Amino acid sequence: MLSNFKKNYLQNLYIFFVLLSLIIFFFSTDKVYGKAFEIENIEISRPFEMNFNKNKVIDEGFEKAFLELVSLITKTSDRNKIKKIKLNEIKSMVETFSIKEEKFIDEIYYLNLGVSFSRKKIFDYLEEKNIFPSIPIKKTIFFVPIIINENTKDLMVFSDNEIYNNWNKEIKNFHLIKYILPTEDLEDLDLLKKKYENIEQYDFKEIVNKYNLDDSIITLIFINEKEIRTLSRISIQNNLILKNQSFSNTDINNLKNIKEIINSLKTVYENYWKSYNQINTSIKLTINIKISGSNNSKIMKFEKLLSEIDLVYDYYIVKFDKNYSNYQIIFNGTPKKFLETMNKNDYNLNTDNKVWIIK
Repeated sequence: MLSNFKKNYLQNLYIFFVLLSLIIFFFSTDKVYGKAFEIENIEISRPFEMNFNKNKVIDEGFEKAFLELVSLITKTSDRNKIKKIKLNEIKSMVETFSIKEEKFIDEIYYLNLGVSFSRKKIFDYLEEKNIFPSIPIKKTIFFVPIIINENTKDLMVFSDNEIYNNWNKEIKNFHLIKYILPTEDLEDLDLLKKKYENIEQYDFKEIVNKYNLDDSIITLIFINEKEIRTLSRISIQNNLILKNQSFSNTDINNLKNIKEIINSLKTVYENYWKSYNQINTSIKLTINIKISGSNNSKIMKFEKLLSEIDLVYDYYIVKFDKNYSNYQIIFNGTPKKFLETMNKNDYNLNTDNKVWIIK
């Protein structure tokens, strides 16, 4: 009788720990691997013919979504390293996909696809290719393009400036920067004309301050008979850099040439912003933290935050008891950066011991 009681007790205890393990898996680990890059509105169309294969269309959607993701998180100089990626490699990094819309019009099949990529697998793949990705942070920047005709000593800033007129006409899904252009203002134009002789040294604060934006790009576009030369004054988060470009055999009045200049300038600005937010995935700092185990909502809030921090490569529960849950966090940055990130989210940590404690 006693042995049966003991047997039932052990069975119940085993079931308890199995259920507890499942709870930890679904409410903790699953959230880690749920951290993903979401690429939406991938549109593909193909003729609906005898050899039509829907799976091939979806595979093409995976390739297109991967290229868009890569354009979003890497600089243009790195993309040649991954041009020859195979379809099965891309599919191995896909977590989920969904068909948002499909339709047939005039024997053409149209597909709108959403694809979710594993952030961890994407980062691992890029690290193998010696590519450091960037955090895809959207940015709003005040942008002023000024055309300077070196022959006539004239300035074109607003509606007489084709760079100004066409700048926001073509926006790619993978562009992170949103540009706010100035409104037509005669006072600003008069001010710039007065600064003509020293315009390369002018700081433009009198104009920029009107728009209440912290970050700005002022681009001077010098034109003469030989070439077009640009000088971009990029001021982001109190960092100032200058970028020079030149374009030969280019007509500032030719729409195709104007689009080429705009795309080239936007590529420079996007690459700079990506460099600013680059993640060094080769740094894998192990941080041990414990949090009170008696407050489930506090734990879930903490795990949600970890899943949203781009520099958190991974995290695990390594031990738990009635008092604390102990986490091991793999962080792509320095301890200082981690603490700064946590402080911004109202988490204060006691770092006196090897295992940090959330207060």
